[in-house]
Parts: sequence; structure tokens; C-alpha cells
Amino acid sequence: MRRAFLTSVTVLGFFLAPGAAQARDLPHGGMTVEDVASWLQDAGYKAQIQTGKDGAPNIDSSAEGMNFQIYFYDCKDKRCGSIQFSKGYDTGGAFDAKAMNDWTAKDRWVRAFADDVNDPWLEYDVDLTPGGTYELLNDEFKIWRDSLRRFDGVINAKTPGQ
Repeated sequence: MRRAFLTSVTVLGFFLAPGAAQARDLPHGGMTVEDVASWLQDAGYKAQIQTGKDGAPNIDSSAEGMNFQIYFYDCKDKRCGSIQFSKGYDTGGAFDAKAMNDWTAKDRWVRAFADDVNDPWLEYDVDLTPGGTYELLNDEFKIWRDSLRRFDGVINAKTPGQ
């Protein structure tokens, strides 16, 4: 009986031991543009750091055969507390907003909207702080990729002439 008890305590100790199955934390204070670019490239995705018209850095990337941008927010000392995945579609204003609204009403995470020339956009905000992990960031990126693929199907099915 004592042996069974000690075995149970040993097994329990293994599962509760620090580092046994811990997630890898994101850097304190968020991620830099370079951190995000490295994370994408390490996973096999394109990540080109650019400078926007406003002088702020962003990343041009692609997944599911589609280009998109990553913008950085809540930044302090080059570390940013949140990012935004963004994809715009140039439809020449010919997109059917009803299809986009129907899609948005059913999607829990990613939002879609039409810009001032009636071209659709897809955006997804991700908090990196406090307490973010790379595992959670990978999950968020999967949500983005899945949504991007599904929304692209709506765009291609509902845009005249494409």
C-alpha cells in the first residue's frame, strides 16, 4: 500500500513539476516587429517587414495563397501589446455587401467590412499581453488562416466578373 501511495505521489509530482508541460511565454511587454517576422518565418510563412505611409512598421505576409498585412498596436519601446491581421480585396467596388454581412453574422472571431469604395476587408485583432504564449498565438493564427480561406470563398463566389 505504501508503495502504491509513493508511486502516486511521484506521478503526481511529475505532472505538477515546473516546466513539465508549460507553454512558451511571449516576451514580456509584447512582441517586436522582428519577433513576429521570425515567428512567421520559423513556421514557413513569408514575412517582409515594411514601413507604412505613416512611418510605422508592418509585415507583409501570406497564407492560404493570399497576401495580408500585420499591423502593430499598443507599442512601447518597440514592443507591441497587440497585432492586427488585415486583408483587403480590390473588387472595384463591385462586391455584394449582403454576402459579407451574412458571413460576418456567422463568424465569431474575425470581422469583415466594406471600405469607402465598397471593397471588402477582413481584420482580426490579437492581444499579445499580458500573459500571452506562442501556443496561443499559433491558435490565433490558425483562426485567421481558416477565416481568410472561408472569406475568400465568399469573395470569389459573390464578386461579379471574377
